[in-house]
Amino acid sequence: MITEAEFAEAVDSRSDRPIYGLMKRASVGIAGCGGLGSNIAAALVRSGVGHLTIADFDTVELSNINRQLYTLSHIGKAKVDALSEILSQIDPFCDITAHNTRITAENCAEIFSDCGIIIEAFDLPDQKAMLVNAVMEQMPEKYLISGNGMAGYGSANAIVTRKITDKLTVCGDGITDIADVTGLTAARVMICAGHMASRAV
Repeated sequence: MITEAEFAEAVDSRSDRPIYGLMKRASVGIAGCGGLGSNIAAALVRSGVGHLTIADFDTVELSNINRQLYTLSHIGKAKVDALSEILSQIDPFCDITAHNTRITAENCAEIFSDCGIIIEAFDLPDQKAMLVNAVMEQMPEKYLISGNGMAGYGSANAIVTRKITDKLTVCGDGITDIADVTGLTAARVMICAGHMASRAV
């Protein structure tokens, strides 16, 4: 079994400025564990984030496999349970809090109360707007990262990170909507997830 010291050394092995200690103290919340959320979570755990709160009410389906972190063995499981299992295999030293529930304007403050950064990783525009508005109104001290536009087969270079305010960042192309294009592809979803995880780091 690997020790935490060995894991920390692996995280810091390519840097002359070790970040594991700093990342270990970080607490990040992810709202939604689909294509964006599952890939963001994996990137953050691989970076050594110490505390992760994940929330989603959905279960893994076959149609999720083309862009989400899950495998066929996870079909039928609650996404938060499947994701917790995967993340624990990546970094057993990350403290993961999982909420198998639908996030609403009424419960988001309680769910993410201990998180310094909250990441919005929903599919639907109304859900995205709900969370952004709720966080900005109820938790203005939190940093918020939102995804907007990563569907279809467009250029990877169209996906960018935009700092809207000191606390709000939006990642994506800002244009495409899943309803207007030919579905979602793993590459663009993962590129946007990478932008969002990078901004959190």
